[in-house]
Amino acid sequence: MTDNPRPRAATSRKSSALSGRGRVPGDKSISHRAFMFGGLAAGETRVTGLLQGEDVLRTGEAMKAMGARVERQGAAWIIQGTGNGCLLEPEGPLDFGNAGTGVRLTIGLVGTYDMTTRFVGDTSLSRRPMGRVLDPLRQMGTQVVEAQAGDRLPITLRGPKHAAPITYRVPMPSAQVKSAVLLAGLNTPGVTTVVEPVMTRDHTEKMLLGFGAALEVKTDPEGVRHIRLEGQGTLKGQEIAVPGDPSSAAFPLVATLIVPGSDVVIENVLMNPTRTGLILTLQEMGADIEPMNRRASGGEEVADLRVRSSHLKGVAVPAERAPFMIDEYPVLAVAASFAEGETLMQGLEELRVKESDRLAAVAAGLKANGVDCTEGEATLAVRGRPEGKGLGGATVETHLDHRIAMSFLVMGLATEKPVTIDDETMIATSFPEFMALMRGLGAEIETVEEAV
Repeated sequence: MTDNPRPRAATSRKSSALSGRGRVPGDKSISHRAFMFGGLAAGETRVTGLLQGEDVLRTGEAMKAMGARVERQGAAWIIQGTGNGCLLEPEGPLDFGNAGTGVRLTIGLVGTYDMTTRFVGDTSLSRRPMGRVLDPLRQMGTQVVEAQAGDRLPITLRGPKHAAPITYRVPMPSAQVKSAVLLAGLNTPGVTTVVEPVMTRDHTEKMLLGFGAALEVKTDPEGVRHIRLEGQGTLKGQEIAVPGDPSSAAFPLVATLIVPGSDVVIENVLMNPTRTGLILTLQEMGADIEPMNRRASGGEEVADLRVRSSHLKGVAVPAERAPFMIDEYPVLAVAASFAEGETLMQGLEELRVKESDRLAAVAAGLKANGVDCTEGEATLAVRGRPEGKGLGGATVETHLDHRIAMSFLVMGLATEKPVTIDDETMIATSFPEFMALMRGLGAEIETVEEAV
């Protein structure tokens, strides 16, 4: 099991106006899938713009362990795939560190292979439940040889000699569960069907089609999506240009909105409609966010976002928007801390099973820094203080969660008193350039090595 690096605290403090241009790293969801599909496809896949965070690189290492050739050549990653159905049994455990997306999708990918695979991760990942992806795999014939209580890592799987195709209705809005079942279906004879009552991010479907999979998506009159995949087909290597991650763009975006006088352009941001819930919500709150230079890249819409500091007002965020912004609620809560009136966020039960209990961690961090908020079972109400008067001054427990860490560093840029986080090391899992990018825009953030 991976060890966690020694904690390193960081402090952010009230900053002058942010300005300039910045580019966030490649989209995390697409980057994971680029390594997986490239490693599975026949021939060569060339990827540019890949997020080179620890989480994504763990997925690349896992594909190498199962027979793919993965190497970096300048700004590109070149992947020589094994061919669909031809992954090799890894010689040792697949170590995913903190990568929840990587491990859940790879569990789906290998679950229908006639081989034994062991999955391990760090302390945070080992607390996260995997049952939601193991349940459909069990229906397809996969044996869970070993798992910790509650279907947690370390987990050892033994795939069936002949997997059975299933029709699986996803019980909760989850792109990871949907994707895991479709990936399992790639090595399964016949047609695997996923029924998705609430649409979630659709990168898996788009990329599978791009790689040549026999997949079709139909939406019935009730708005329920039916995704059908014919198994054991051929995937062919592709060229992929990964656009900027909207979940990472959320941090400089919110920082610009709450620091008075700021004016920033964030370049090359993915604008897939299943990923823009935060932008829509902030605009409803009065945010000045202007998409410019809209264009297509690799089958996805991208744009540059011009953001200017804004007077925000509280809104009610409907529960049905949660699948389109689930990773952005911590930083939305920070924005709401500076808004006039109350912001009510609903449908947040998924936050309970992220890298931490994200809902509890956000509420605790807000309260420690003087924000008036109420945490419900699946809701968070934040009553803001425009201009951040009286806010800040506390140290926030990050619980090994990169989004908690970045969100509260953003908060400290506009509070009256500095905000400290207990550890910033895990930010590298998704956004290794975070500190440099924010400082380049004018943010006052400093790190402090913890005493040995």
